[in-house]
Amino acid sequence: MRRLRLIVQIVFTVLTNGYAYGFASGRIYQGKLKYACVPGLNCYSCPGAAASCPMGALQALLNQKGFHIPFAALGFFFLFGSLLGRFVCGWLCPFGLVQDLLHRIPVFRKRKNLPLHRILKYGKYVVLFGLVGVGSLFLFGGFAKAPAFCKYLCPSGTLFGAIPLLGKNEALRGQIGWLFLWKLGILLFIVILSVKVYRPFCQYLCPLGAIYGWFNRFSLVRIQWEEETCISCGACEKACPVGLSLQEISRSPECIRCGRCVENCPKKCLRFIVGN
Repeated sequence: MRRLRLIVQIVFTVLTNGYAYGFASGRIYQGKLKYACVPGLNCYSCPGAAASCPMGALQALLNQKGFHIPFAALGFFFLFGSLLGRFVCGWLCPFGLVQDLLHRIPVFRKRKNLPLHRILKYGKYVVLFGLVGVGSLFLFGGFAKAPAFCKYLCPSGTLFGAIPLLGKNEALRGQIGWLFLWKLGILLFIVILSVKVYRPFCQYLCPLGAIYGWFNRFSLVRIQWEEETCISCGACEKACPVGLSLQEISRSPECIRCGRCVENCPKKCLRFIVGN
């Protein structure tokens, strides 16, 4: 299952960021596909991105002059959330793939989460309401179309967008200032931390994961536990990369449905299902 998930992650990342001319020319694709969003954290400014990021789209709608309920973005989240929940995070997010690959580097003693995890895990909700919500509406030049999360925090945008664009555009390199250095520092911190801690950005800072997590209890794609065949061996809990208990698997907002619990269950009492 782990190999299958890696293949799906790579294929989806290539498909959604495969505009080769953009990387070669240092230009952002602005065709009609950019009106559509992909479910994962996929930066609009990535020169290879064929579609848009749902968090960027939500902020763009919130950034409009005057207040308008972002029905299009909310409908998008409801559609993918009710279908997949945080399966999106585990299988379809390019920056999730980056963190997975970094965590495979054989240095440091690996950790599933950080100290004070029970408190820190709410950080992504603070980011969602503070930067994406309140920040985009009222702070940081919200009405001047400045998406606060993308502009001040998102490491995916720095990695897939800013760095490739700067590498191909000398004029942009001449405009590097404190904001890029700030975001580069955030990216480097996340990169180093990801080598030791499993997916720290997903666990503690990602507003997209916060949204999809709300749908985990009732999304169509989920992991089912057949309690009558379970021998309580603890293999699933040991395999879970984010340290969930058996009762929390699939139901918890923290579960990214990576499938490691399914793969390691000796009695096969955990399995992916679609629907009831």
